[in-house]
Amino acid sequence: MEDKSNEHNLPRIGLLGSGSWATALAKMLCENVSELNWWVRSEDTIEHINKFGSNPRYIQSIQFPVDKLKLTTDMQIVIDASDIIIVAIPSMYLDQTFEEASPLRLNEKIVFSAIKGMISKYNSIPARYLHKRYEISYEKLGIICGPCHAEEVARERLSYLTVACPNISEAEIFAPFLRTRYIKVSTSDDVFGAELAAVLKNVYAVGAGLAHGLGYGDNFISVLICNAATEMKRFIDAVHNIDRDINESPYLGDLLVTAYSINSRNRALGTMVGGGYTVMAAVIEMQMVAEGMTGAKGIFEMNKEFMVEMPIADAVYRILHERMSPVLEMRLLSDVLK
Repeated sequence: MEDKSNEHNLPRIGLLGSGSWATALAKMLCENVSELNWWVRSEDTIEHINKFGSNPRYIQSIQFPVDKLKLTTDMQIVIDASDIIIVAIPSMYLDQTFEEASPLRLNEKIVFSAIKGMISKYNSIPARYLHKRYEISYEKLGIICGPCHAEEVARERLSYLTVACPNISEAEIFAPFLRTRYIKVSTSDDVFGAELAAVLKNVYAVGAGLAHGLGYGDNFISVLICNAATEMKRFIDAVHNIDRDINESPYLGDLLVTAYSINSRNRALGTMVGGGYTVMAAVIEMQMVAEGMTGAKGIFEMNKEFMVEMPIADAVYRILHERMSPVLEMRLLSDVLK
């Protein structure tokens, strides 16, 4: 594997976060750099990685070349030591984490969000939050998206990612740092559309799980997801109307894998709630973040401005946040699907 960080004047990479997706990203990055600056919240986690070469909490099968890792619990050290920052902190913890860390000079860096959720406090997608809260120019903001589950990265199964940035030259500079023999990476300038799709697909995956948990079969779920894709396009076009093909992998591809995969936490959350768990009991038992929880609320609040017809997303929101009956909501939804 070509080591891209040994070449003259190539950017230094920093990673913020230590969950499953951050761990998978670290694996990709370590195949392409000689040094990775990595912020991890827990000192115990750092000690374990340094000693055993694996994350003790997430995807323990991934073995890291420890000599490439510069691990720290001080976020500012990573920011100052890096030219490109990847933010892979779950959306529901991002604002609190940044408030505690009080990062400085973030707006001097190129920042890529790998977050697939809404910042609920602001009802904002991550790129917009980072732009407004930390004054990062949109020209320096990008996202990492696409149908790529962390568990399959760990098993080195062929996967596809998209790096999107309004300044597509920045996306093209960064994309090679994620490419491996099992990861193919394309570039795009549709940050807002791809990021909204990354939020919506989690909401619709919860819906697919709800249907599965309630006993609906593959025939119904296929119609549900087909309608969800149409609903996704309608909402994204209302928010950011540019020429895009919703059938491409960052949109439809990510929706399909999240709705159907056994690795999907959002589908699992829906399946548990559809099967009789309360929402809170399901969240507690999963012990992992399902971004569809915050995503459903964020999209619902965001849509108050755009007033797009979104029966599926609305039904998921009512079940998760207004304690409405999954049985009733899915029955009502079945009458409007086509």
